[in-house]
Amino acid sequence: MTTVEAIKNPNASLVDIREPYELEVDGLVEKAINIPMGEIPDRLEELKSLPKPLVIFCRSGKRASSVLNFLNENGIDDAFNGGGFADVNEILSED
Repeated sequence: MTTVEAIKNPNASLVDIREPYELEVDGLVEKAINIPMGEIPDRLEELKSLPKPLVIFCRSGKRASSVLNFLNENGIDDAFNGGGFADVNEILSED
C-alpha cells in the first residue's frame, strides 16, 4: 500500500501530531485525531488500538518521520508518514 492509498483508505486513522496551537493557526484535517508529538509515548496503546493503517502527519512531515520510526520500533508496522497537513488535505480532496 502506498502512502496515498493509505490516506484515501476509508478505514485509516489519520493522526495529526501538531500542537493544538498549530491547529488553530494552520487549520485542521477533517476526521483526524490530534495527538501532539510529545504525547505519543504515553498514548502508544491507544495508537495500537486504532484502525489501521495509521497515517501520521504534522506541518511538514519531519516530525511525522520521527514518530513513524518510534511506532515501528514499538510494533506498529502498518503506519505511514503522510507528510504535512496540507499534503494530506490535498490528497483527501482529490476525487
